[in-house]
Amino acid sequence: MKCPFCGAPDTRVVDSRLASDSTQVRRRRECASCAARFTTYETPMLNMPMVIKNDGSRDTFDEQRVRTGMMRALEKRPVPAERIEDAMAHIKRQLAAMDAREVPSRQIGELVMRELKALDHVAYIRFASVYLSFEDIKSFEELIRRLEAEPTPEMRERQVPLIDDEPSP
Repeated sequence: MKCPFCGAPDTRVVDSRLASDSTQVRRRRECASCAARFTTYETPMLNMPMVIKNDGSRDTFDEQRVRTGMMRALEKRPVPAERIEDAMAHIKRQLAAMDAREVPSRQIGELVMRELKALDHVAYIRFASVYLSFEDIKSFEELIRRLEAEPTPEMRERQVPLIDDEPSP
């Protein structure tokens, strides 16, 4: 890898470890010429499907567009950046796992809504209000009523599991 400071082509890996949710490898590197250190992240390249828009046209999957929509819904909400990145990675993994060449944009929206619902109910409502384009106030109220019946993401995090995930020896 080329040094970003001096442009020398020879750098060596000082340290490697898994980053975030084990979907990236973090490498600490050092330049052989100027001794500057820098960090790189290695992620697998996923073959993302084409997106079929509502008007029938096709477009390439744009991760930044999905991220922008999520960030707009999460604006001024107390959700850590790491959890947002994990949600984005989960959406991308689900799309890649579909093993389809084309996916309707509606399906991507559903994945985003599922992730937002798990992250923050207010962000979920914000996204749903635009994405679902409610016909009237009644349908919006119904969505809020259903959401009120569920525990919030904060409550889920504080809950102690009743049954251990790992079997006893």
